[in-house]
Amino acid sequence: MKPRLSYPKTSPEGVEILGKLEAYIKQSGLEPELVELVKLRASQINGCAFCIDMHTKDARSQGESEQRLYGLSAWREAPFYTPRERAALEWAEHVTLINQNHVPDAVYAQAREHFSEKELVDLTLAVIAINSWNRLAISFHTLAGSYQPNHPVAKKNTLEK
Repeated sequence: MKPRLSYPKTSPEGVEILGKLEAYIKQSGLEPELVELVKLRASQINGCAFCIDMHTKDARSQGESEQRLYGLSAWREAPFYTPRERAALEWAEHVTLINQNHVPDAVYAQAREHFSEKELVDLTLAVIAINSWNRLAISFHTLAGSYQPNHPVAKKNTLEK
């Protein structure tokens, strides 16, 4: 697959707006590990190779286990996720696939058991953001594999090699 165009170069102002949303999500108070799981799961659903590569690397750089990364596509059957993570993953799946069944009341109720109103809005903004990035990367054939995380743990691991 050959890249079609560089959307950051073509529309830097638009990409900057998405970047500001990402900056907000990072300071929102949601656990970074939870946000990475949600981003990775939405990217799996959407089939975005670039974003799957990116968020797998980012999750690893934050200390996420291989077992939890490998099990994410079957999280309902895997015992590796907390109730809060399960609620977030369920929410993320329904928001990502909103055209199928919208977001059922039972899914909302489950999410509200684990997230405050603000946290749930912020989680939804994280899902909206990754779905936007997925659509950009998929539409313009952004190539997977070249992304390197910019996280202190990743930098430390790179320096040790």
